[in-house]
Amino acid sequence: MPRVTVLGANGFLGSHLVDALVREGHDVTAFDRFAPKDARVFEATDIRIVPGDFMNSDDVATAIHGSDVVMHALSTTNPATAVRNPIADMTTNVAPTVSLLQQCVDAGIRRVDFLSSGGAIYGTNNFRPHREDDAALPVSPYGIGKLAIERYLEYFRVSHGLDYAIYRVSNPFGTRQQPGRLQGLIPIALRAIRDGIPVVRMGDGSMVRDYIYVEDVSDALARLAGRALQHRLYNVGSGRGRTVSEILETLRAVTGTDFEIEARPRPATFVDYSTLDVTRFTDEHGPIEVTDFHVAIDRTWGAIKSEQ
Repeated sequence: MPRVTVLGANGFLGSHLVDALVREGHDVTAFDRFAPKDARVFEATDIRIVPGDFMNSDDVATAIHGSDVVMHALSTTNPATAVRNPIADMTTNVAPTVSLLQQCVDAGIRRVDFLSSGGAIYGTNNFRPHREDDAALPVSPYGIGKLAIERYLEYFRVSHGLDYAIYRVSNPFGTRQQPGRLQGLIPIALRAIRDGIPVVRMGDGSMVRDYIYVEDVSDALARLAGRALQHRLYNVGSGRGRTVSEILETLRAVTGTDFEIEARPRPATFVDYSTLDVTRFTDEHGPIEVTDFHVAIDRTWGAIKSEQ
């Protein structure tokens, strides 16, 4: 089994990815900013934890040393913060990733697996599920940054022979989403419901999104770590779109709460329709096991209610 370093291992998706990789039998190194007071708890115990700063090339070099595959799940921004400060997105995400890719070449890494954004990278592109061969037309700084990294991956493949895989993940949700990140309708709304404050709805509720439970994503990607792939780009999502109004009604049903909605104008960088066609992934690697939506919401609700 290939040795895998996960960048962003103390984050929402990265921490689940670490656990899934260990279940698959991989030797895993977890890299991120870790502190003694961190509440992040891996299910797995047999992992190598390397605390460090993504902006520090020495820290990154230590983390990837001896690995075969680097899974890049680290992001210092989210769609909201990238809009407020596009320069920070470039300087703390894109530029350090270019440095990372050069370090991977120098260290003899076989492949870099990059967790990109299926929700932000396609832009508004007809009202049908996005396929991998659709044009990437991001309208937000967050999506633009992800696309820039994707293009640098191809540059390093052509120029230096560094293999890569890109996974455009739709809208993951679930346990371990950190409070204060301001990312994702579901965790933000559930925390508002818990705290007894109105749930903010951007637009009229007709926007369509593809939500997938985080463990379904991590399990699917862990299966592919180090495996030979037919393509270098895959969509990863539930394959089903839900309107914002439908999602809010599900939250009402699961929480048993008749919460108030505060309607706000739809931001200019929001797209009206974003779902993913996952046919390429499922045809080549088997189905993505998708947890029942109500069950996944209930698990997420239980975790958010128990937050300290």
